This record gives sequence, C-alpha cells and structure tokens, in this order.
Amino acid sequence: MATKQTEPVTVISLQKLSLETPEPQPKESKTFTVEDAVETIGFGRFHIALFLIMGSTGAMEIMLIAVVSPVIRCEWQLENWQVALVTTMVFFGYMVFSILFGLLADRYGRWKILLISFLWGAYFSLLTSFSPSYIWFVFLRTMVGCGVSGHAQGLIIKTEFLPTKYRGYMLPLSQVFWLAGSLLIIGLASVVIPTIGWRWLIRIASIPGIILILAFKFIPESARFNVSTGNTQAALATLEHIAKMNRSVMPEGRLVEPILEKRGRFADLLDAKYLRTTLQIWVIWLGISFAYYGVILASAELLERDLVCGSRSESEVVVTVGDTEGSQSPCHCHMFAPSDYQTMIISTIGEIALNPFNILGINFLGRRLSLSITMGCTALFFLLLNICTSSAGLIGFLFMLRALVAANFNTIYIYTAEVYPTTMRALGMGTSGSLCRIGAMVAPFISQVLMSASFLGALCLFSSVCIVCAISAFTLPIETKGRALQQIK
Repeated sequence: MATKQTEPVTVISLQKLSLETPEPQPKESKTFTVEDAVETIGFGRFHIALFLIMGSTGAMEIMLIAVVSPVIRCEWQLENWQVALVTTMVFFGYMVFSILFGLLADRYGRWKILLISFLWGAYFSLLTSFSPSYIWFVFLRTMVGCGVSGHAQGLIIKTEFLPTKYRGYMLPLSQVFWLAGSLLIIGLASVVIPTIGWRWLIRIASIPGIILILAFKFIPESARFNVSTGNTQAALATLEHIAKMNRSVMPEGRLVEPILEKRGRFADLLDAKYLRTTLQIWVIWLGISFAYYGVILASAELLERDLVCGSRSESEVVVTVGDTEGSQSPCHCHMFAPSDYQTMIISTIGEIALNPFNILGINFLGRRLSLSITMGCTALFFLLLNICTSSAGLIGFLFMLRALVAANFNTIYIYTAEVYPTTMRALGMGTSGSLCRIGAMVAPFISQVLMSASFLGALCLFSSVCIVCAISAFTLPIETKGRALQQIK
C-alpha cells in the first residue's frame, strides 16, 4: 500500500508563502497648517512690501486736526469748546465704527473692510476741504473718524502673516510710519497754511490715502481668515505667492485647517476662557488712551499757560465779531508761529525715542512685564510734572511722557492682536479700540478743565489710572511672547 507523500506539498506551500509580497500599507499623506506655512516661508520681501503699503494714514488724519484747529478757530471765530468738539466727534465716530468694522472683518474678511475704511476715510477727508461752515466741518471729520477706525485691520493682516519670532520686532516699527505721517503733516502745514490755506493742506494730505487705495491689489486677504471660512484654495494660492516672492519654499503636503462656522461673535470675547483677559485688556486700552491724549492736550496747556509754576500767560488775542462796538467773541486766536511747528516736531519725535528699548523689552521680558514697567514709569512722570522747573526741564518731562505712552500703545496693540484666535481677533481689536476712544473723549475734560482748577488733582488722576493699568498688565493671565497665533478658541 502506497504511503501518502504530504511533506513535499508542505514545503512548496511554505515556499509559496515566503515568496508572496506583502500588500502595501496605505501611506499617510503629509499635511500642514497656515501657521506651519508662515513659519516655514519666513520673513522676506513680501513682508517689507506689506509694511510699506500698510503705512497707516491714520496719523495724518489725527495730526491734521491739531494743525488746522488754530486756523478754523480764527476763520469761524470759535470758542474753546467748539474747537474741542471737533476732536471729540472724530473719536466718537471712531468708537462707534471700530466695533462694527471688527465684527464685519471677522465675518467677511480683513481685506474688504480695510479697503472700505480707506475709501471712506479718503473720500470724507477730501470733502472736508470744501466745508462751507463749522457744522459741516464737524460732521465730515466725524465721518473721517469712522473710516480711520477700520485701519486697525491692516495691523491684523500684518500680524497674521508675520512669523512668530518677527512679530515682536516688526510690529513696534509700525510706529515709524505713524511718525512719518505726523511729521509730513506738520512740515506741509508750516508751508501750505500761511500761503494757500488749510483747505489745500487737507487736499494735499489726501493724496497718500488715494495712492494706498491703488496699491490694494498687491495686498492679499489673510490666509488664516480664508482657511477659517473653508476657502483653502485661496489661502494656498496666497501662501504660494508669498513663498515665491520671498524666494522660499512651502511645507510638504496639503493645507488642512478646520472650517469655523462661528466667527465674530461678541459673546466669545466674554467666554470663560477669555473673560478675565478681555476685561483687563479693556481697562488697559481705556487707560492708555486716556493717558496718551491727556499728555498731548496737557502739553499745550502747560506750555501756553505755565500752569506748573502757578502763573498764567495773558497774551491772548481777542477776536472782534462784526462792526458793532463792544461786540466781542470770547474766543482767542493763536496762529502757529514757526517755533510752534518746531516744538510739535520735537514732541512728535519723542514718540519713537524709546522704540529700541520697547522692542527689547517686548521680546526679552515679555509683553505683560514690559507693559507693566512702561505704565508704571508713565505714572511716575505724570507726578514729576508737578515739579516747578525750567522750560527745558518741562519739555524733557513731556518728551519722556510722549515716549512712554507711545511705548504703551505699541505693546497693547501687539498683545491684543496675538492673544485672540482668528475667529475673534478683529472683533477683539475693534472693541478694544472702541473703549480706547472713550478714554480719549474723557481726557480733554481732565487736561483742559480739571487741570486749570486743580493741577495736582489732574496729575494724580492720570497717575492713578496708569498704576491701575500697570497692575492689570502684570496680572494678565496669558503671555503671548513666542506663542503661535491661535486659529480656534
């Protein structure tokens, strides 16, 4: 009986099994986020061009009021409160539309709102030069304030395109553009107003804003905003364009980000995660603005009336109204002399005097500690104004105060843009900017009313507010130094 030969079959089967190639496992495709792309591409020519185009004309619009106010006071024979009302209404327009533009920017895009704000501001600024009366001038400047409030979206676009390690260096340098705009207006005013008048000054000052509008086609929409709305292809095209312009490379893989349906909701600012941060930021913004515009308005009062040493200048020219004998208006006509323009230039330059130290503090000490220190120093220098000193000493104190309050603004702008996620970044900046203008609207009553009645009382109030802001800055719950921008909350 033949035996079964099973062994060879077994060997063949094993051989077949060993020769079989294993099925290839599905390879996971690489992915990257906008944050990864921004960090990989790095800093380059695109960012330099963006900063040059986004050099804000906001400084020019605000400085215009300062140099034009003495002229319209004389031309329309205005009282002090009427001149002050112009500035107040500009800030009122800014306050109302700052929240609205922030809300719309988080929902419909930063680029659209920024373009609308520039068009709006340039149009109404140009119309101001044709104002037939004081009422029309106030109304049109209020409309300009509404438009200028949207310029904050430019800072947000710059923040969202900058790599993390460059934000603390490049964003404070935006102050240079503010300085350049202010100096340009002061220089133009010293030449144009005495020769062809204030109306032509406003028309000439509108030209940079119009040129910026023409350059808007070179400014892309924020890639972070595009991916948050699901428009990944547009975000990818923008990032590839930046990489090409910077002569850099994109990360490998495909761009992936979650689509965020809920954007630009006011309730998110008061969510448990951000409630304390939001409330403390609002306090700081209000206090910084109160101190900043308080210094500017107090400077004029101190230099003109010498309130520090308790005497008042009586060199005021009363403007006669009409031909009726004895009919006089209570307004005082003070036209700027060349020396006044020089003083304005010196004090304006003071705003970037501490910029190098501010940049070092922001990057090495962190946003919170740096802001706390500069706010504490601001409080100290407000109290030092009470010392009866020479004119040079007074100008020195004011110069340092201008430098400190400008440093405060630099730091809080950066912190606010960094601390909130993409879904609420523009709204967070908008609400903060709105509260900021409340401080600006209150400042004139302290600098021009309370300071005349109780000089030390006004200084103590300014100093106390700065101390509160310093404590609030020191106790902020989130430090944003070296922290990637958040996409979702």
